[in-house]
Formats: sequence, structure tokens, C-alpha cells
Amino acid sequence: MVNILIIDDERAIRKTLSEILSFEGYKIDEAADGEEGLKKFTEKTYDIVLCDIKMPKLDGLEFLEKSREVNPEIPIIMISGHGNIDTAVEAVKKGAFDFISKPPDLNRLLITIRNAAERQTLISESKVLKRKVGKVLEMVGVSHSIQKIKDTIEKVAPTDARVLITGENGVGKELVARWIHEKSNRHANQIVEVNCAAIPGELIESELFGHEKGSFTSAIKQRIGKFEQASGGTLFLDEIGDMSLNAQAKVLRALQEGKITRVGADKDINVDVRVIAATNKDLLKEVDEKLFRLDLYHRLGVIIIHVPSLNERKEDIPHLVDYFLEVVAAEYGQPKKAITKDAIAALKEHNWTGNIRELRNVVERLIILSGKTISVEDINSFVLPKNK
Repeated sequence: MVNILIIDDERAIRKTLSEILSFEGYKIDEAADGEEGLKKFTEKTYDIVLCDIKMPKLDGLEFLEKSREVNPEIPIIMISGHGNIDTAVEAVKKGAFDFISKPPDLNRLLITIRNAAERQTLISESKVLKRKVGKVLEMVGVSHSIQKIKDTIEKVAPTDARVLITGENGVGKELVARWIHEKSNRHANQIVEVNCAAIPGELIESELFGHEKGSFTSAIKQRIGKFEQASGGTLFLDEIGDMSLNAQAKVLRALQEGKITRVGADKDINVDVRVIAATNKDLLKEVDEKLFRLDLYHRLGVIIIHVPSLNERKEDIPHLVDYFLEVVAAEYGQPKKAITKDAIAALKEHNWTGNIRELRNVVERLIILSGKTISVEDINSFVLPKNK
């Protein structure tokens, strides 16, 4: 639902506009002057503002200037009974979305509001799209372990050396893989990801190597596997510790010979792939238990990068929180929220069993549920309910 703030010192006009727009399905807040309007605008996120020009305490043009400092993307529609061309031009120059004279033509007002709402939707969708197609996320942190990982990436990325990334769930293993690809000579081609834990054992070979039509019951057409799709680029095998021994043998052959064979075919296909693998398991322990091939472990682990848990690098939490506050706010089309030092301290005391993934979710929750500034009370309410 679109939230609209109506700012006008004439109660009758506020009431009339509120009734009309509420009937049209909009959610309405009212303010009796520019000062009250600015306070509400600062404390709450609105989609559109209707603002009178001649008001006590803070007039409409002053409100317009100050509101641009708080959030320049919210469309402000100026309404005035003292309208003239000069005033309209000045309002638009200061950033107004449109200017409407009193008494407002109802059809024009509704069309203007609809256009403003559609623009806000397009802005939000554009930001989400840019996040999806833009560069990979930043690797944030000042801890020694993160600096060491960054240094290793700088050295390893330009080579074709295979990399094994280890660490708990949610620590950012995929991010490390994507940065290796981004800084490699293969960055112009794609990185193809396979989550080995999410694919049933009987389908993993088809997923990796492809299959020919009719090679098994449900193979109604030829399929190109991930190795072929990633040729010229990077193949990221996530959770490789969950791969079946049979599939491991075929991956080993592909790494050794640079060739794969589709399921149901007898012809070899040459592939040029850099393989990066990741796991949350102790692969040497898996080897001892006959669940993982030692020769494949050595093939994959030319370079081993261990990503520490968030609990092992809590000095990075303030930097990560600040980064996620900015990223998530951009995704929601909202201004970045502030957070108090006490709130940061409380987050540093938390046991982060879900690591970076959990922290990102917590920041998103705080942005949605807290006020303008995230306080330690918000942390206790929305992150650490056991402390209430």
C-alpha cells in the first residue's frame, strides 16, 4: 500500500484530501504545518508527500529543501492556492515532483499521484536489478584473517590453480569463489555454480556432465552439463563433500584429462574449466571414513583457503553492519539507518551460529522493525529476545 503524507495548515483541505485518497486505497498521514510534516517525514518513510506552500512555522518551499536532505528520492507534490508560474518553477527547481493549484482538479491530482507511485516502483525495481546484475558483493573486514584471504586471492586469482575453500555454513565461501573469478583472466566468461548437496545422487552426473536424449527414462532431450557451460570460465562446486563417490571419480577424470563424457554418450568432450570447490566438512576425516577420495582432495586442494567463522573475527562486525545497513537500505529504497555504539557492542556479544548470513538477516530485520536509529533496545527486542 502506498503511504502518503498530507501537509496543509487548512484542516478542511487535509480532511477532504484524506477522505478522497483513503477511498482510492492509499494510506494517509496528516500534518498541520511544515514543521510537524518534517518531523513525520524524518521519522517515517513515505512514498509520496502532498505539501501546501503557504504555512506557518515552516513553509512548503522550506520543507521541500529540508526534505531533500533527509531523502531526495521521495516525490513531493506541491499544492497552493497562491499559485503562479514563478512559484511553480521555483518549486520544481528545488526538486518538487509536480505543482498543483488549489482547488486541485481531482482527476489531475489522482493521475499525478499515480505517476509518482509508479516512479517510486520503477526506482525500487531498478535498484534491485542493479544489485543482481552488478559487481559481486564486497569482502568487508579489517581482521587479520580477512586481510590474509584478500592477499591470497590477489596472488591466486590470475593463475588457473584449483582452489578448495573451507569453512562453516554462512561464512562467505561463495563470495571468496566469486572474487577469485572476478580477479582472474576468465572474468569475461561466466562462473557456474553447482550446489552438490542440493542435487540427488542419481542426478549429479547428469547435472555436471550432461546427458544424451534417451540415456535414461526422463531424458527426453539432450542436456548440456555444468562443465560444458563453464568452459572458458569457472566452475564452482559448492558443498563438494556431499558428492557421491561415483561422481567424484568422474570429476577426478575431468580434472586430470580436461575431458568429460555426457551420460549415455561414448564421445569425449574437451572442456577448459577452472574448478573452485567449497565444503563445510573436514574432507580428510571424510577420506578416513571412505566417503571422499584422497586423490580428488589433492587435485582440488592446490590452494586451500579457510574462511573463519564470524565468532572468530568479531572485530569485523561494526564494518559488516555498516555495509549491510547501506546495501539493504538501497534494496528497500530507504535512507540508510544509523546505529548506536551500544547496539554494535550488543551485536558483538551475540553468538553468531549462522555467521555472515545470519548477520545480514539480522540487519535486514532491524531495518524493517526499528525506528530511525537502531538502538540497543532494538537489539534486545529483535535479535536477543531471551534478554528481554
